Amino acid sequence: MSQADMPHWRPYLVLTLGILTVSWAAILIRIAAAPALVTGAYRLALASFILAPLALWRNGEQLRHLNGRDLRLLLASGVFLGLHFATWFSSLAYTSVASSVVLESTTPLFVGLAARFLLKERVSSPMFGGIVLAALGGIIIGWGDFRISGQALWGDFLAIGGAITVSAYFLIGRNLRRHLSLLTYVMPTYGVAALVLSVAVLLSGQKFWGYPVRSNLMFLLLAIGPQIIGHSSLNWALRYLSPTFVAATVLGEPIGSTILAYLILQEAPSTSKVLGGAIILVGIYICSRAEAARGLL
Repeated sequence: MSQADMPHWRPYLVLTLGILTVSWAAILIRIAAAPALVTGAYRLALASFILAPLALWRNGEQLRHLNGRDLRLLLASGVFLGLHFATWFSSLAYTSVASSVVLESTTPLFVGLAARFLLKERVSSPMFGGIVLAALGGIIIGWGDFRISGQALWGDFLAIGGAITVSAYFLIGRNLRRHLSLLTYVMPTYGVAALVLSVAVLLSGQKFWGYPVRSNLMFLLLAIGPQIIGHSSLNWALRYLSPTFVAATVLGEPIGSTILAYLILQEAPSTSKVLGGAIILVGIYICSRAEAARGLL
């Protein structure tokens, strides 16, 4: 369906479904109680295996005729997605769900910076103000964690690394989704990301097998929910909406994850996390509005 034929509300409905689903990721990761790299590898490998038969049946012809440029971009997208999960999942072992998800949600800031330095677009005053606000919020959250332990601060840095790598993933996805079907894009991308994380597991000396039934169930739920439904919904929307807007919708994730963490994990956010998170969200909102006003992406 072309963008002209698409009902205006459908992309927003799909994005809402995606955000509601990915909000469960941090909770399922905590419940799985398995090493971060192993959790990510299972999540992506299972998602790729589940999607492979459908992708080959529906889009086999397109997959067989991918050109060199598309193959390179698919490889890059998968590598960035794998690095995103490696850094973000690892952050949850050191800092709280609230800090990790809010800091990882600075993605729209990095999309804006990429537009400035890679696409040579001028950074407007509202964009600069939003970046300053978001940076201030990150300092407040990081300082609060530093006063608790150095490990929490390290977790915050890992979460920011997750934001940078997923920004690249979104930007590449926008490029490829202009002419590739959803399954042609996501199946190989998830597969490459799974390989990246599998190599990381092997290099770290962690084991692939022998996890409890509960952990394996969480792996499957992560693959079906946050990955296949959640991430694929975001990737579907990239064909109809700008990556800046899609990245900005991730702002709904920390709200959902923090509420779920409080209800399920009894993890109440501290004052510094509430204040810093609120400032970050305001900064990102200003950045996303500035980008939307200019029609940058």
